[in-house]
Amino acid sequence: MPRVSPLGLVPQRQTSGSSCPDMEPLAEVPLFEMDQDEEDEDEDVLSMKSRAGCTDAAAPPAGSDPDTFIYMKFMKSHCCYDAIPTSSKLVIFDTSLQVKKAFFAMVSNGVRAAPLWDNKLKCFVGMLTITDFINILHRYYKSPLVQIYELEEHKIETWREIYLQYSINRLISITPDSSLFDAIYSLLKNKIHRLPVIDPASGNVLHILTHKRILKFLHIFGSMIPKPRFLQKRINEVPIGTFKEIATVQESASVYDALSIFVERRVSALPVVNEEGKVVALYSRFDVINLAAQKNYNNLNMTMREAVASRAGWVEGVLKCYPHETLETIIDRIAKAEIFTSDHPLNTEEIQTEEKTQQKQDCDFNPAEGHEKPSTAQQD
Repeated sequence: MPRVSPLGLVPQRQTSGSSCPDMEPLAEVPLFEMDQDEEDEDEDVLSMKSRAGCTDAAAPPAGSDPDTFIYMKFMKSHCCYDAIPTSSKLVIFDTSLQVKKAFFAMVSNGVRAAPLWDNKLKCFVGMLTITDFINILHRYYKSPLVQIYELEEHKIETWREIYLQYSINRLISITPDSSLFDAIYSLLKNKIHRLPVIDPASGNVLHILTHKRILKFLHIFGSMIPKPRFLQKRINEVPIGTFKEIATVQESASVYDALSIFVERRVSALPVVNEEGKVVALYSRFDVINLAAQKNYNNLNMTMREAVASRAGWVEGVLKCYPHETLETIIDRIAKAEIFTSDHPLNTEEIQTEEKTQQKQDCDFNPAEGHEKPSTAQQD
């Protein structure tokens, strides 16, 4: 059984004692979708490690486009263990922990999700995520039967049994020997953002694998494989990104309105726009959890202008891309930018594309005057 501190935090790679009979190595559906930024390891920390169980992918079918299979073969020939950094932060909560303490711990540690340990079942049973917090606030803020401030006094297990009763709460996980291809398939199939890597022998959670972690792994070691030709295509020529019906929120809208958009559109961040349609800030899911830290979750009627102004700490401008830039350029920018770090929990940079390139470039963050308006980014 993992050692649990008074706050319910468990150091990385603790022993679980026994395996949960209902926990499957691959995919079911978690509590809610998981949304969290990446770790901040340097490239030299993420080292290539060998582990039994990863085999080379089969050769592509004759006559097929070889570019189609370059990344697939690379991912099939590397294990999830290969992408685990030698040092990273992992926070684990006991389900008997108060919800209030759990979310305070998430804020102070700059994490977006944490595995849940059930001491009665002696196994990991799910994940607590920022999305859970958003769904709870959205569902019960205007409820005449439940006061929001009462929810924080409950234990995590109470939330799971009562307030999250409509979710499927079986844990999705993967083994360290599984290929990265299997991990990507599980993430896509289950429409999730976080995949715990669990050692089947000990039951330890070794790491939480994410889309961004896999992208960073590919970016670091992609020089070992040929570059697919589609990397040289412009972003507006490939079916990647959101170019229409961009989810935004007005400065004058309420925080509750933003929560509704998060729930309905399942996006990671929302560009905050003024009356002229100019992007003035970006409001992310992690910003929502700071409502708990600031005791503002009883005041979801505050405007987005007030919510953005109340954010503590330093927040960078919106990271942008242009329709004329190549896919390789944008991937490189994402991989090198601070969006991979979790030590700056208010860093809400994402890449989002839009069609409004005809608008005048008047954004405060605009680095290239005279170009077409850069796209503000959005990523589910």
